[in-house]
Amino acid sequence: MDGPVYRFAPSPNGDLHPGHALSAFLNQEAAHRTGGRLLVRIEDIDGERSRPVFVQRILDDLDWLGVPYERPVRRQSEHLAAYRAALDRLNALGLTYPSFASRAAVKAAIAEAEARTGVPWPRDPDGAPVYPGLDRDLDPAVAAGRMAAGEPHALRLRMDRAAMLAGPLAWTELGAGPDGRTGRIPADPRAWGDVVVARKDAPASYHLAVVVDDADQGVTEVIRGQDLFFATAVQRLLQALLGLPEPVYRHHRLILGDDGRKLSKSAGSTSLRALRDAGASPADIRRMVGL
Repeated sequence: MDGPVYRFAPSPNGDLHPGHALSAFLNQEAAHRTGGRLLVRIEDIDGERSRPVFVQRILDDLDWLGVPYERPVRRQSEHLAAYRAALDRLNALGLTYPSFASRAAVKAAIAEAEARTGVPWPRDPDGAPVYPGLDRDLDPAVAAGRMAAGEPHALRLRMDRAAMLAGPLAWTELGAGPDGRTGRIPADPRAWGDVVVARKDAPASYHLAVVVDDADQGVTEVIRGQDLFFATAVQRLLQALLGLPEPVYRHHRLILGDDGRKLSKSAGSTSLRALRDAGASPADIRRMVGL
């Protein structure tokens, strides 16, 4: 089918909040304005955090908001083979390695390096310490034996090698980043270090799953919050490595709470369901998010 394709892709680890509503409304309006299609994807690949009860609650909230979308809804948990194939391709390119280091070991390695050099450890664009490369040079036979024994591990991307193979990257930004940047944005995936692409208990990371999903679903424009602006660099890298099409991106402003922080499920932000139970209407929610 021709025409733009948009998607709204929540995770079922809690109820939707007004920040989700803004994103859903903006996707709906773009699809309506351009004669495009709006898809919904349930990003339930994280088996530990996802809860089936929230899937229907999310769809109920969208119906209540009056956001139309195509059926059937895609669920990541039903497409594990697609992520496995993408991961196999990265493995075949020699771009991944297993890391068995615990969070405590990573923290200790970073603290030791800072104490030895007196220099703060590099941070990624989200403010987290860049992974220090533990186990990157582990003997392949030793690593394979530890994996076969079921030792917990993560598969990480050899970022320097991957970025060199992909070459210079950029994305088209129709919205704006937190710093106001728009237009053609140079991508800097190296700033993220050796990112996780899979774990023993999760067949793909968010970054890997989202680029596979967008390609499989034919998504042409990604409309989402500014908190994911810088992460686009990693996704552009994976698209280039896997030969996947490049959508255009439109990052939008965030809805902030009274404390000045963005709304989130983990922070217990007020849900759409609670607002509805308190008497709010979909029109009230639109006004609340500034539409």
